[in-house]
Amino acid sequence: MTDRKPKMSEDWLACWTGLVVFLLSLGPFVGTNLLGFGAKVGIWTDLSKAITPVSASFNWMPAWLVVVSTYLFMGFLIGIGNWRSGGMVKKFVIGFTLAFAISFACWVVGNHAHIATTTPAEFKKFGVNWSLKLTGEAGFVIALLAGLVIGNFFPRLAALLKESLKPELFVKAAIVIMGAGVAIKALENSSLAWGILLRGLCAVIEAYLIYWAVIYYIARKYFKFNREWAAPLASGISICGVSAAIATGGAIRARAKVPIMVSSLVVIFAVVELLLLPFLAQMFLWKEPLVAGAWMGLAVKTDGAATAAGAVTEALIMAKSAGKGVVYEPGWILNTATSIKVFIDIFIGVWAFVLAYIWANYIEKREGDKVGAIEIWQRFPKFIIGYVLTFGIFLALGLAFPALIKTERMVPVTKEVKMTDPVTGKARTETVPVTREISGVHPPTGKNILQTVPQLKPEIKLGPARTSTDQANIFRVLFFCLTFFSIGVISDFKRLWEEGIGRLAAVYVVGLFGFIIWFGLIVSWLFFGGVHPPIVVR
Repeated sequence: MTDRKPKMSEDWLACWTGLVVFLLSLGPFVGTNLLGFGAKVGIWTDLSKAITPVSASFNWMPAWLVVVSTYLFMGFLIGIGNWRSGGMVKKFVIGFTLAFAISFACWVVGNHAHIATTTPAEFKKFGVNWSLKLTGEAGFVIALLAGLVIGNFFPRLAALLKESLKPELFVKAAIVIMGAGVAIKALENSSLAWGILLRGLCAVIEAYLIYWAVIYYIARKYFKFNREWAAPLASGISICGVSAAIATGGAIRARAKVPIMVSSLVVIFAVVELLLLPFLAQMFLWKEPLVAGAWMGLAVKTDGAATAAGAVTEALIMAKSAGKGVVYEPGWILNTATSIKVFIDIFIGVWAFVLAYIWANYIEKREGDKVGAIEIWQRFPKFIIGYVLTFGIFLALGLAFPALIKTERMVPVTKEVKMTDPVTGKARTETVPVTREISGVHPPTGKNILQTVPQLKPEIKLGPARTSTDQANIFRVLFFCLTFFSIGVISDFKRLWEEGIGRLAAVYVVGLFGFIIWFGLIVSWLFFGGVHPPIVVR
């Protein structure tokens, strides 16, 4: 059979693939859960309890049916894209079935309690006394390693998988889906102090102007990389890792392997940072908790790893502070890390447009040519349009209708007490309200009296927007997992070494551990030194 001509570019396919998932995830706004069958993998010690549907309305489905339904949906969606891009249906079905099975298995293994557990509460919940503390994102690393083994030692299996391995399509679709989640994070953190907002904006300036320029200069001047390699490498190290590297590669029209190789390094080094930085923060920054949180958001280069690093840092610092008699209100360290990461993520699309303009007008412009808007448009990564749409729609909805994100009300605090039934004499348990006494004034006499009133607590109810992003996030994670598995399979060690993977890693080490981490710490200290979370009074 002859090869078919592509009917749509991979860039547009990724945009539409991500938007389809986004549109289907809007079901909760009209009272339905179109993606509620998505296979959610939680931290586990008992494999039979590892996989559940993301929506409770699908709890009737056994785990195997949840996985099969997720596979069929993703296979159908990506299969249409594969057909539109000129792929062969039969080869795709065989390859994708194997790729999905291996990638999903890696994601499940990465969520085992001895690998993914990070906080004391999780240790207690799952009954484990040790863990690698890698979070569930260890599944990405395992998928990458599995792909590397297949790609380098099992060439026949790699050839069978080839038709379904589309790492750029996978990761770009995931970025489109991610836009709505970034908007939700931004809205949920809007109540934080204005200092965190200001610090987040400064983080954008650091990452996009200072960090990027320094890494680009190091890669060009000292490691002799050309612009095609230096730009995605600078974005991957200095901004937010995989997403930025892929967007930059599209903006400057780099060969597909360039951002893919950078992405593989990002994942590996993010794990190294996750294992190292939270413990350094506990050791040296436990008296400056918000400095530690800002540092995690600025230094760790993937969204999940940065959030995980913030969570681990918060657990470690709060435990140490509590041992010294200081109990901080939870959430502030983690939210500081997340806020800064969100601000950096938001500007990926803007930066991609800036680079597309610079490359079209100055870097690759031929003498005498006039570069018009159409050239910049052709260079602009189209999947960024999807990212901006999903982010903008949810941000606008959340600002206009906050109840779509969450609602908060005060409800009575209750407790269970054991009582004896006066009629039967049998013991029973009843739920009763918790009360407290407050001083007041008796209106007729004007005397001070004690009044018994119910004790109240805030109750937060998540709105349909949060439910929507939770369902879409299942598929974003699986797209990322497929991305890293694909990266591994297509990464031939011999060829990578010839292409300079060793030099890429050297730039990463020098840039990240020699400059970004420490400069980010200094600036975090300048903005957050002496600022502390509220202290819980007991």
